[in-house]
Amino acid sequence: MRFIQTIKNIFKIEDLRARLFYTFGIVLLYRLGKYVSLPGINPEFLGNLQTSTSKGIMGLLDMFSGGAFSQASIFALGIMPYISASIVVQLLGIVFPYFQKLQKEGESGRRKMNQYTRYLTVAILILQAPTYLISLTRTLEGGAFVLSGAYQRFFMVSSTIILTAGTIFIMWLGEKITDKGIGNGISLIIMIGIVARLPQNFLFEWGTRMNGEGGPIALIVEIIFWFVVIIGTILLVQGTRRVPVQYARRIIGNKQYGGVRQYIPLKVNAAGVMPIIFAQAIMMLPMLIAGFKDQSSGFVVVFSNIYGFWYNFVTALLIIAFTYFYTAITINPVQMAEDMKKNGGFIPGIKPGRKTVEFFDMIMSRITLPGSIFLAIIAVLPSVAVIAGVTPQFAQFYGGTSLLILVGVVLDTLQQIESHLLMRHYDGLMKSGRVKGRTGAVTSI
Repeated sequence: MRFIQTIKNIFKIEDLRARLFYTFGIVLLYRLGKYVSLPGINPEFLGNLQTSTSKGIMGLLDMFSGGAFSQASIFALGIMPYISASIVVQLLGIVFPYFQKLQKEGESGRRKMNQYTRYLTVAILILQAPTYLISLTRTLEGGAFVLSGAYQRFFMVSSTIILTAGTIFIMWLGEKITDKGIGNGISLIIMIGIVARLPQNFLFEWGTRMNGEGGPIALIVEIIFWFVVIIGTILLVQGTRRVPVQYARRIIGNKQYGGVRQYIPLKVNAAGVMPIIFAQAIMMLPMLIAGFKDQSSGFVVVFSNIYGFWYNFVTALLIIAFTYFYTAITINPVQMAEDMKKNGGFIPGIKPGRKTVEFFDMIMSRITLPGSIFLAIIAVLPSVAVIAGVTPQFAQFYGGTSLLILVGVVLDTLQQIESHLLMRHYDGLMKSGRVKGRTGAVTSI
């Protein structure tokens, strides 16, 4: 069989085999850290914490940490503080000329940007870790804490240091995967945390259906719809659109460039998963205002219900707006027009310079709209699934950031494996065509 032969070819390549085993070892080490609770907390009293983080916004945080959030683990804060710091540094590159200069300096500039990102991550952790610990004191029973009274302050300080070190250690693991393993390490760690909860949540959904709530037919319909959503997400991640032939051909003089029609591929979703991350970060503010406490009425309760209409409506609008914003950052029509001019190309009927920039800007605006709407639909699909009767735990895999990250990282990793195979004259992973990864989205975080 072709699949078995492909596996054999992968293990025939010594370098690829070593990279795969190295990646598996790092991932195993990361997963083992989930079960190491903070010193000073009795794991037997974590039932209330696991119940409160089984759904809602807290459930999303627990999912991205691979379940460590609900275990009061040393890895409880996960890699998300680093992601937040990366987003801030990217935005600084738009506002401040100094960071813009660093982005153009190549490898040396990238190292400095990474260094600033690490410093900012530590600053975020110093603020976020005490907030998490305070929420633990409000959620867990008094017997959960080994130290109490005058020693409680020591617990807060030591745990803040441990949580900060835990996230920094995860960052180090991710960088090691990127250097010596397969795939983008940070993205792969996020994906592993998401995938780790899929079997458990699927079995929970299976048990719920088999116990009479809809029966096996409803479960089959859910699975079919889930695969449809996955296929749609793959198309969104890989989706490109060619500018019409009569405009996109790069022509030198009166002849086609190289005798072949050349197109300018523009992605329908150039922003990747970033708009959803931005939107969800803003929508988490009501939860922070509430101080991790239930509110009986008012603005907070409306926007803390992630399955409610107003939460999803505002989230969808933010995603559409951020898609345009991040696409404007990622795609530079001025640079595209300059590169085309340097290469001796032009668009028939469009003057070089400002007119070409306006043309590119118009095309990107038109193809970004359906991409942003589709992205918003995927983001709110978990809420639709819950309304349709799917359990909240399994509904998280019907869309949103989790599914986009899952699809994008898998495609990127498969593309790297296929590149190793093709470089050594083996067949690729697919019988026809090639695996298309993406540049942008998660892997650029």
